[in-house]
Amino acid sequence: MDIYATDIDPQDSPLPVEIVETDIDLYYHLALSMYVEIECNNSAGRNSVFILPVGPVYQYRRFVRLCRFRPLDLSRLHCFFMDEYLDEAGKRLNPDHPLSFRGFIRRELLEPMPREMNLRDEQVQFPDPEDPAEYDRRLERLGGADICFAGVGINGHLAFNEPPDTNRADMNRADTESFKRLPTRVLSLSRETVTINSNTALRGALERVPRRAVTVGFRQIFESGSIRVYLNRPWQSSVVRKILYGRKSAHFPASLLRDHRDARLVMTPEVASRPQFRLK
Repeated sequence: MDIYATDIDPQDSPLPVEIVETDIDLYYHLALSMYVEIECNNSAGRNSVFILPVGPVYQYRRFVRLCRFRPLDLSRLHCFFMDEYLDEAGKRLNPDHPLSFRGFIRRELLEPMPREMNLRDEQVQFPDPEDPAEYDRRLERLGGADICFAGVGINGHLAFNEPPDTNRADMNRADTESFKRLPTRVLSLSRETVTINSNTALRGALERVPRRAVTVGFRQIFESGSIRVYLNRPWQSSVVRKILYGRKSAHFPASLLRDHRDARLVMTPEVASRPQFRLK
């Protein structure tokens, strides 16, 4: 089967799929999903424990807007953000750095959120390269994540869980199961990730993209009660077909979503459409 020629049919897909009209609809979909989950958990007297991405990037200002429009108590919300770039010394980028995920979340979520919503700094966690296991312990003490919201990289990574060396075509089931158990850790970014991130964030300034990062483990993602993946980049038209119809392997980590008990994809029409192969 030529996966790139395959139409995405929400009625006949290996994973539940929803196609929204525009990028803006996708951001609001994610924001509203967060809001409704918190509202339901508050009514039941439960915590809301989320693993959250920085990319996609514009859902948090929509979430703040929803909270302003209809106030919501966030005192039982626990946000575990997936990852952070590291500098050459192996430290997390300073929050003032334009590529800092921590700085972005402070500007987009924490600072604009009205105080009466009760979202405090200590409810927001990022993995620490000096003690990545503490991130996992904190998540475990809360019973794990209710939902992991995520994007997907061009090589299929979830968070910065990069695929193993692609030269190892002989990867077997035991290797894949081992990949699913990877914890939060420090790692080097793949050439593919550095290249695509230089395009999306730096207009091709390849040399300015950090080469190291700290990331939530694939285990923490896969043990989440639900996984909701959002896709709105044009190049994800190929990515989503590998997720749904490609070989299921840690060589393309997001393909393993087909093994999860409750994984869903939300995408724009451009992502759902077939890739256009032509010179331009």
